[in-house]
Amino acid sequence: MNISNAQRAKVLVQALPYIQNYNGKIVVVKYGGNAMINEKLKDSVMRDIVLLSLIGVKVVLVHGGGPEISEMLTKIGKESQFVDGLRVTDKETVDIVQMVLAGKVNKSLVNLIENKGGKSIGLSGMDGHMIEAKVKDERLGFVGEITKVNIQPVLDVIEKGYIPVISTVGCDDEGNVYNINADTAAAKIAGELRAESLISMTDIAGILRDKDDPETLIPKIHIDEAPELIEKGIIQGGMIPKVECCTNAIKWGVRKVFIIDGTIPHSILIETLTDEGIGTMFTGEK
Repeated sequence: MNISNAQRAKVLVQALPYIQNYNGKIVVVKYGGNAMINEKLKDSVMRDIVLLSLIGVKVVLVHGGGPEISEMLTKIGKESQFVDGLRVTDKETVDIVQMVLAGKVNKSLVNLIENKGGKSIGLSGMDGHMIEAKVKDERLGFVGEITKVNIQPVLDVIEKGYIPVISTVGCDDEGNVYNINADTAAAKIAGELRAESLISMTDIAGILRDKDDPETLIPKIHIDEAPELIEKGIIQGGMIPKVECCTNAIKWGVRKVFIIDGTIPHSILIETLTDEGIGTMFTGEK
């Protein structure tokens, strides 16, 4: 698509108040789903993050890596098992989780950001005991429930002008490593940072009144409305824990939370820098 210089100027002018609003503020991006395994979408996400950083937004990237973990487990001949949507994580599996998330995935994202002209440092939840955890459910093994978040390592990296890229593995005082749900970790981290916004990238448009009709997107939800939407079945299945993370993030101190479709190129920029936006916004403000 060819656009004129006048159209480019109009886009930039429209973005100006949003740039001013977000300048110097923290935005946490929870990254996962198809946007993480599709190379073109991955390139789009990294460009968005670098651009936001260059205009003065303090971006924090929190990532999972479920498909990569499953792929590695398949390579070693280990079958993935799930209970209530959570991966059963025995000692061998948690070693793979640590290797894949804190190693391969984390460092590849850091490398991509650097190659796009950004400055980035990779962290895991174990660094500086950033994410402390305990066993969530004995049936799940080393799947962690977060007990404490030490945000100082993230603040130190931001202060030096780098984009923190955080893999969601945690630890306890006995040296055990835990697989942590990325949505929960992102919400906790964003809350501790008192972030201006948390952007949760998913594979759907947002919250739909009719799951089969994209035209029924609900653009804005007050956190008090969420229980009723769950009760009516408008929010159901795997979206329920995601929405609970969104509402908890607001309660923990985040100003706005967005669920957006990460399969749309540059969806982060569309949400943060345009009048129309994209996806569903959660807020606690009346």
